[in-house]
Amino acid sequence: MKKALIIIDIQNDYFEGGRKTLVGADKASLNAKAVLHDCRKDNIPVIHVQHINDREGARFFLPGTTGIDIHENVKPIDGEKIIIKHWPNSFRETELLAYLNSLEIKELVICGMMTHMCIDTTVRAANDLGFINLLIGDACATLDLEIEGRKINAANVHYAFLAALNGSFAKVVTAEEYLNKTYLYS
Repeated sequence: MKKALIIIDIQNDYFEGGRKTLVGADKASLNAKAVLHDCRKDNIPVIHVQHINDREGARFFLPGTTGIDIHENVKPIDGEKIIIKHWPNSFRETELLAYLNSLEIKELVICGMMTHMCIDTTVRAANDLGFINLLIGDACATLDLEIEGRKINAANVHYAFLAALNGSFAKVVTAEEYLNKTYLYS
């Protein structure tokens, strides 16, 4: 079965000094880098998804800023596809589905940022579109959230979303499990 790696929104604004710093962005990007190198070695197609926020009132991923640049840890190389998106779902109003279909891809290896937003919406959409999804959980990062005056720390947000996706929408594994091929689809 043909597979592809999709790296979602690992962009400068999510790192220290960016406009929306995530908890654990560095570690997640290094895990994504290891998976990326493994996929390159195995000649697995790599797709970088880059969010450019062109909506009025946007505060990060602004056009014309270095914040939209793909982070150096996972920089694309020649021949790797870059998909520009403007919504959390990487399939919405992009060429992603058509590109995957043109390569006859059936399985997706997914990682990136933010776990609770763009990763969640993209994984669910991919499942709805019939893809088999392998989500590299520790190659994703998010941030603290708040509701009803209660702060939910990033780790709880991250693991709650991974737990919700695991089994029904994706198989969630660690980068080490992926690299060592020690996971089984259930």
